[in-house]
Amino acid sequence: MKHPPSLLALIRELSRLPGIGPKSAQRLAFHLFEQPREDIERLASALLEAKRDLHTCPVCFNITDAEKCGVCSDPSRDQNVIAVVEEPGDVIAIERSGEYRGLYHVLHGVLSPMNGVGPDKLHIKPLLPRIQEGMEVILATGTTVEGDATSLYLQRLLEPLGATVSRIAYGLPVGGALEYADEVTLGRALMGRQQVSKPKTP
Repeated sequence: MKHPPSLLALIRELSRLPGIGPKSAQRLAFHLFEQPREDIERLASALLEAKRDLHTCPVCFNITDAEKCGVCSDPSRDQNVIAVVEEPGDVIAIERSGEYRGLYHVLHGVLSPMNGVGPDKLHIKPLLPRIQEGMEVILATGTTVEGDATSLYLQRLLEPLGATVSRIAYGLPVGGALEYADEVTLGRALMGRQQVSKPKTP
């Protein structure tokens, strides 16, 4: 059975999205076909507006629709701390925690020589002029092999600049039981333990 060319074109375009295979793309295509025309027009309009209005912040490379992103243009943010993250979505995740008030720098990827991604393919070079002596740089890349390699590479670049370099803590999730943790996660949680009290001196 031959599908209509317009349906095949839609499936093909949807399958180009990250994490969407041919079968998922086909399900999405049929789902979109069943939606009211006004919903599809609203979706298409939102996509076009986002492509037209959004760009990367010239300072931190987060996504914004203004001259600079909301974080970089906020004078109340701590100017002495920069969190280096892989993707713009990581900024959203950290902001959602409500525990961080510093600045960001978005790499837009991680080092991956196997995939042809070297330092020149990431926004590493623009990070260096932002670093001043005495600042803290939090390496908040993922805990994948590529994330760890990127973190180590950045650490070697940043330490000579006089910055304090720290790595985001990782380990057990909140509410997680030790018996269900894998060996690597549990080992990292132990290595990243924090002191909660000191012995009292007589």
